[in-house]
Amino acid sequence: MTKNKTALITGASSGIGYDLAHIHAEKGGNLVIVARREDKLKELKETLEKRYGIQVMTVVKDLGLPNAPLEVYEEVKQAGIKVDYLINNAGFGGRGKFHERDWEKDLAMIHLNIIALAALTRLFLPDFVKRNTGKIMNVSSTASLMPGPLQAVYFATKAFVTSFSNAIAGELHDTKVTVTSLLPGATETEFLSTANLNNTDMVKSTASSRKVAEDGYNGMLEGKLNVITGLPFSQRIQVAAMPLLPKSMLLKTVRQMQEVK
Repeated sequence: MTKNKTALITGASSGIGYDLAHIHAEKGGNLVIVARREDKLKELKETLEKRYGIQVMTVVKDLGLPNAPLEVYEEVKQAGIKVDYLINNAGFGGRGKFHERDWEKDLAMIHLNIIALAALTRLFLPDFVKRNTGKIMNVSSTASLMPGPLQAVYFATKAFVTSFSNAIAGELHDTKVTVTSLLPGATETEFLSTANLNNTDMVKSTASSRKVAEDGYNGMLEGKLNVITGLPFSQRIQVAAMPLLPKSMLLKTVRQMQEVK
């Protein structure tokens, strides 16, 4: 099913995006990999092409910049590449009280986590609908299921991603195009250190990036709406119980998990 299909993956230079690129390549699929770090993309391209005999196009781009999504779309079109799977993985977080954090960093987070993701979806989706085939996976987070004291903006951006993805999936009910939202728990990636979450309860139990990527990729192929993965048993129970908890208790619990010990 995947052989000769082309997947465009953002944030492919590390973490879940890196593992998704490997998984797709292992199945014989070609790739368009997008990230800021040219050296990492070049290294990944050489590895995947040599190991799996596939074709990989690299696009060095900072998706936080206003015109970047359109530039990615145009470069792919100019290369004559038909994208079959769009995987919006790029994103970052940041810990701290909202009123004390650098606003420019939070604004950049909003641009990348929300605006770039929505723009790329808007650019590629009409092609998918016209062909009546294609799959989109937007990497969200279990953070999307609750408000997040000490990561207020990040949790809110992921709430957008899940809601947005589910809504579009509902709009496409009469097509063969699917939209999947991947909701991992804490995962072993650069994200945790970048978001300053080391030494918090949030990282006491983390899932492997490869396992999260596999669950998401397989869920995308099956056309699942949401894929929740990477949670230990205790956290799965907490997620299931969240709708029943008083909001004040939920806020306290989430805040305490993100406080530095």
